Order: sequence, then structure tokens, then C-alpha cells
Amino acid sequence: MNVAAKVVSAEDVGLIASRLKEIPNFMQSYLDSGKLAGVSTLVARHGEIAHFECIGVKDKDTKEPVQHDTIFRIYSMTKPITSLALMMLHEEGKFQLNHPVHKYIPEFKKLKVWAGGSAPITETKPCERAMTIRDLLTHTSGLTYGFMQQNVIDARYRDVGIDGANTVGITLEEMVRRLSEIPLLFSPGEEWSYSVATDVCGRLVEILSGMALDEFFLARIFKPLGMVDTGFFVPKDKLHRFASNYFKNPVTHTEGLMDKGDATSSYAKPPVFLSGGGGLVSTMMDYFRFCQMLLNGGTYDGARLVSRKTVEFMRLNHLPFNNTMKEMSSSAFSELAAEGTGFGLGFAVVLDPAEAQSIGSPGNFSWGGAASTYFWIDPEEDIVAILMTQLYPSSTYPLRPQLQQLVYAAIED
Repeated sequence: MNVAAKVVSAEDVGLIASRLKEIPNFMQSYLDSGKLAGVSTLVARHGEIAHFECIGVKDKDTKEPVQHDTIFRIYSMTKPITSLALMMLHEEGKFQLNHPVHKYIPEFKKLKVWAGGSAPITETKPCERAMTIRDLLTHTSGLTYGFMQQNVIDARYRDVGIDGANTVGITLEEMVRRLSEIPLLFSPGEEWSYSVATDVCGRLVEILSGMALDEFFLARIFKPLGMVDTGFFVPKDKLHRFASNYFKNPVTHTEGLMDKGDATSSYAKPPVFLSGGGGLVSTMMDYFRFCQMLLNGGTYDGARLVSRKTVEFMRLNHLPFNNTMKEMSSSAFSELAAEGTGFGLGFAVVLDPAEAQSIGSPGNFSWGGAASTYFWIDPEEDIVAILMTQLYPSSTYPLRPQLQQLVYAAIED
């Protein structure tokens, strides 16, 4: 467990304390109406934490409060960590971004593209070009997610047990092998589609490093940064800090418990499947350390993970012809709005705040998780902001833009 965070005066970092206090006041309305169990928010500027508040409970039955060291399922906020891990190996010369994935995963050489038709899938065509590692990092690979419910391809994912972070009973290596048997939605580079691509990136980390993904994360990222509570499961001695996860069905509007934060949770034991796309749990302070490292240009508290130039490169828009996600999207789902926003190597990048309808700066980079967690980093304003709660799906309430409105309203200088 990390020591208690030092919180400085908001005015010392150019923020207005009274306005930062409006963040928990606003979020309290979600608790009062029963929409959320608990919320934690953090805002840092110039490397100093100016706001760190916890309200509500981590479990509706036990009434235990959310605290600074509460452990949350961060789901797709795992993706930037996996992407960084892969880019650490890029710095070592282990691969080039334009290398075909099949150079390292030979089964991918036989990939085809779905040409239409219903199940069973019989109509395919050759890929226009090979899938590259950059395609994986930018979600332009042609892969998809089983939960999309759009076509026979994502149905096939479900049939063979490929369920993103919820995949059970198979290894990362086996998941990738099964993927190689299923046609792509489109030829690599042609469209943007949220997908299991970052899980494939996780497998590449294993192949290129010779280490299991959890071992690489621990040795190369978590230990150097002091991320002592981040991992693929919650150890027994930390389960008392684990929040329960709730859901609201977007169609039926029914609500309930999705996963209890105790020994009955699937996160209470080490998983067979190490999901680089969504498998981690973490705390607010752990994830702050990761975000501040990115804002610092690859270093935090004396540990350098990557160079400043690598971080700068990752937060460029890597979509072809500087397109936005909206312009290239064929996806039924994205963690963030696609308008005015491109995609870097592991996270969304704001190109046009007006088009994105989001107060902030061009160059903001961010991502979120399925249980409504969220982070963004504003290099221009030198701000890190993080939201932690546990409600699935993330599109249930507009928590993310609302938090941005409140944070930017607090800037004084």
C-alpha cells in the first residue's frame, strides 16, 4: 500500500481550491440518487496533487467507504500500460512499428478478411496488406471485440471463447492462436475498430521479452514506479480494500451487483489469461504514478521507463492521413467520443477540442475503462486528472466530460 498522498494548496499550482471542492459536491448527486456507490477523483498540476477526494462506499452492502487506497478494476486503462511496455521493447530495437505481426506470430500470416455473408463464415478475401504492429497499437488491425454484437465475426469470437478481459481458461498464447483462425473485419489500416488488438500487443511483449506479461509489468513498470497495488488479481491480504462492481443494463435499465469485491470475485486469484487489453486492477495513487510518468516524459521519482521522445511519439495521432477516430470508425463502441479525436500508440489524442466538444487543449491524451474509470493528461496545462468508480458500462452516465468541465473551471493562471 502506498503512503498517504501529499496534497498541496491548489493556489500554489494555479488552481482555485473552492472550485476543486465542487468536484465531490457535484459527484455526490450521483450517490444521493443511488446511481453510483462511490467515487474517487484526483487532480494534479505541475507534478503536485492539488485535489484527492473519496466519497461514498466501495460496497453497498457493507457500507465500507471508498478510501485513498481502494482497489478498482481499471479494465481498458490497462491498454496504455501494455502499449508502453511494448514501446519499451521498441526502444531496445526489438522490432519496428511497420514490421508485420506475423514476423513474431507466424499464425497471423494466414489471416484473411471477411467478405460478407452469414454464418458459417465461408466468404473471405486476401488482406490488402499485412497487419503491422502499429495497426495493433492504433486499433486499425481489423480485429474486433466479441461484445460488439455487430456481425458474424464478433459472434465467432464468442463461440471460441475470446471475450477480452473476461476470457477464461486459456492462455494469451492460445487466445492469439484462436484469433488467427478467424477472418478480420477489414484489411489492416483501412478503418478504426476497438478490439482485442492490445491483448495481441501483450502477447508480443511476452515473445519479445521472453517474460510472461505479468512478470514484465512487475519488473519493468510496477516496481520501478512504486505501483505496489497494481496487478492481474487482488491478493488475499488486500481483498478488504477491493471495491465491488455494479452494472446498469442500457436496454432494460435494470441495475445490480456485477462482481463482489471479496473472495468470490474472479479477481481474487491469479488468472490463466493475462489480458493486456483490460485485465488489471489498480489504485488511484498507483495510476497517478503511471500518468505522471507519461506527463514527465517517461520518468517518475527517479525511475526512467522510456525516453521523452518516445512518449512524445506515442501521443501523436498515428491514424492514416491525420484522420480522427470518427472518420475511420467502424466500431460500435469506443471508451471515448470519437469526434475531433485521433489515436496515438495506446490512447486517444485530442486534435480539435471544439470538434470534440471538450474543454481542454489540443494534444490531450486519455483513455478509460469499462467500469467508468478515466484518466486524461494535458501537457499544455501540465495537468493529470483521474476518475475511479465501479459502474459498468462506462457509457451509463457522462461522468468523464463532467469531470473535465469541473477541473478546467478551476484553472486560475
